[in-house]
Amino acid sequence: MAKLPKRYTAFLEKYPEIGNAYHSLGEAVSKAGPLDAKTVALVKLGLSIGAKMEGAVHSHTRKALEAGASPDEIRHVALLSTPTLGFPNMMAALSWIEDVLDEQS
Repeated sequence: MAKLPKRYTAFLEKYPEIGNAYHSLGEAVSKAGPLDAKTVALVKLGLSIGAKMEGAVHSHTRKALEAGASPDEIRHVALLSTPTLGFPNMMAALSWIEDVLDEQS
């Protein structure tokens, strides 16, 4: 897994019980249904795009790559947001995705 953001690791050090509970909740909801890991990662990326959360888009782009999604599949998630969120929001999300994809190359 990629290096975690400093703010997140500091939070985990200060509040380990909350961090563990949050991690356990994430695992539980991921396993609660029939979606495979790659699909879950792409859905969470789409949710992050819809919420306009740059840090979450960065994180879920990394997680989607780790789950086996290709760069083109990840970009497609951003493109799919265009009719719902609008062109400027899609372009912002695409730039956040490219931040991570550029790190990988």
